[in-house]
Amino acid sequence: MKRIYYLSTCDTCREILSQINTEGVELINIREQNITKDDLQFMHKKLKSYEALFNKRAQKLREIPDNKKPVKDTDYKRLILQEYTFLKRPAAIIGDTVVAGNDKKAVDTLKNLLPKS
Repeated sequence: MKRIYYLSTCDTCREILSQINTEGVELINIREQNITKDDLQFMHKKLKSYEALFNKRAQKLREIPDNKKPVKDTDYKRLILQEYTFLKRPAAIIGDTVVAGNDKKAVDTLKNLLPKS
């Protein structure tokens, strides 16, 4: 399976996608179709944490009162499934490998998995 969840309006996502070979990859704009429960569970199984898939810089996180902010893994899961903006992006499933986020290590991993020709 080759699947990348991204946000089409995000300049960072577009820049990362331009650096990799997306041929044969299912690109899913999370604004139009949120991540599936099955894909989220698969990513959790590989990364051992929903927090690793959670976008802590999401604008909507600021709207949540401090006493209701996520603290447990189940909180992170619930929020990611509830609102697309909480998924760290891009989030990719490439075979058995899961990559989430736009830090240098994640981008380099994606480039190695899907090298541009």
